[in-house]
Amino acid sequence: MTDAPPEAGTLQRLQKIIAAAGIASRRKAEELISSGRVQLNGQTVTELGTKADPDRDHIRVDGKLIRGPERPRYFVLNKPKGYVTTASDPEGRPTVMDFFKSGERVFPVGRLDYSSEGLLLLTNDGDLANALTRAAARVEKTYLVKVSGKPSDSAITQLRHGVMIDRGTQIHNPTRKPEAPARRNEGRVMTAPARLRLLRDAENPWYEMILTEGRNREIRKMFEEIGHHVEKIRRVGYGSLVLDLEPGRTRELTPEEVTQLRRTAAGRPARPEKAGRKTARPGRTGAVRTSSARSSEGRNPSAPRAKSRPPGERRTGR
Repeated sequence: MTDAPPEAGTLQRLQKIIAAAGIASRRKAEELISSGRVQLNGQTVTELGTKADPDRDHIRVDGKLIRGPERPRYFVLNKPKGYVTTASDPEGRPTVMDFFKSGERVFPVGRLDYSSEGLLLLTNDGDLANALTRAAARVEKTYLVKVSGKPSDSAITQLRHGVMIDRGTQIHNPTRKPEAPARRNEGRVMTAPARLRLLRDAENPWYEMILTEGRNREIRKMFEEIGHHVEKIRRVGYGSLVLDLEPGRTRELTPEEVTQLRRTAAGRPARPEKAGRKTARPGRTGAVRTSSARSSEGRNPSAPRAKSRPPGERRTGR
């Protein structure tokens, strides 16, 4: 316990302190508090409005005393298929944290499901993570999507305007009767309008798809609603970032890239292009392609491999 009450001006909400320490995002920190996994000066805390002095109070998460604010770190990962986007998995599956073995205390911003791959942002900056993931930010996320069978023009128009999908984690199959009643937190919700363009016109076509929300398994659910199974999903853009890494590789963001992300989170347009950068054409991804990404276009690590490569994919994000 502290010897004297801290001054009011030094008090901060617990979830903000935990996020600043690089333990989790602010939203995840709120879940930790609500589930009784946080202690303040030896007492378990479950109230989200609880405040503390990060310099004087003892704060523990799962019994471990947290350290003071860490130097902000920002990484991008090309997540391979077969990894879950969590710090740990009760089923013992590989997680994206397996790519950060050198001691970086970061957490993923948003998620890509187990079967999806591509660009994933990780940081210990809880404020930026919270700003990017809140619904009002409407951060554009660009995906390459391969579907089974060719959707009709009218079905694609439906996706562009929004479709009703299940809130739950399971993929909805309108032709199959449910085996169990819907859970209380499930139901139906309308998706936000999406931008789609055909990349490869084939029996199993590829599309570029741009979303501004991130509901659980949203793309898979959207295509299932129009009668088509999604075979592959690769995220190639997140706000101002464009995928420029081989699968399983990571890199730290440049200060300029972090600044651009902050502008995106605040709803401000990206700054004018600088040397070595090219701003995307209006109506496409709205991303900023770095010179390193442009130099890798010949091998295009973000494109589907071998004979699955859709024509025109190299133009994604331009």
